[in-house]
Amino acid sequence: MEHRWNITGRALLMALLIALQGWLPQGGMAAQDEPEYRMEIGGGLALTAYEGDFNGNLLRQLQPMAGAVAKYKMNPRMAWAASLRYGQLKGSSANVETWYPQLAANPIEFTSKVVDFDIRYEYNFWPFGTGREYHGAQPFTPFIALGAGIVWAKPGKQVVALQTPIGFGVKYKVANRVNLSAEWMMHFSGSDKIDGAKDPYGIKSTGLFKNTDCYSSLQVTITYEFMEKCKTCHNDRD
Repeated sequence: MEHRWNITGRALLMALLIALQGWLPQGGMAAQDEPEYRMEIGGGLALTAYEGDFNGNLLRQLQPMAGAVAKYKMNPRMAWAASLRYGQLKGSSANVETWYPQLAANPIEFTSKVVDFDIRYEYNFWPFGTGREYHGAQPFTPFIALGAGIVWAKPGKQVVALQTPIGFGVKYKVANRVNLSAEWMMHFSGSDKIDGAKDPYGIKSTGLFKNTDCYSSLQVTITYEFMEKCKTCHNDRD
């Protein structure tokens, strides 16, 4: 009887070792069995608010905006993004608290078509990924962004100006190659004519962003990853 139990115990032990031997390599490979991708492409929808001489409220007269974005991922923490968007801005001097002598009798109300393009740098607070392509990556991360670009507006006469986007947001990996992000950005322009009125105070000002118009946007974007990164190349896994 004792001999029979010894044989049974050895058989169970061998079966357990075989099972562990087959499971452990698979578990190690599962940690990084998905490829990394260099590029993302997608689109987004936004609500945009004019911020300038006639408005200081981030939620007043929100207008729709839509656009496309392409990203180059340097590593799971950093990326370059290029975006092209189209929408409109709206504002009025009729109900502002500030009194403008030149506009007291003839208030200004404008609706301006807007096209903006910018290239920005994004920094993720945590490595972003599924965790199966990069050790320690997280499917959710907050991020900050800073960039530069141009804006075209037509409140009456055509206006073209430099603009600087700066803001923050969060990213969430919906699937292995699909990312969802929500962001708030402030776009500082180098022009005081986006609302169609230059120097409504009647006082000339100088400086890069002094008394210039800007606009903010709250945007939701979905992107798809492509262009697989070569596994045999240096890819920041060390």
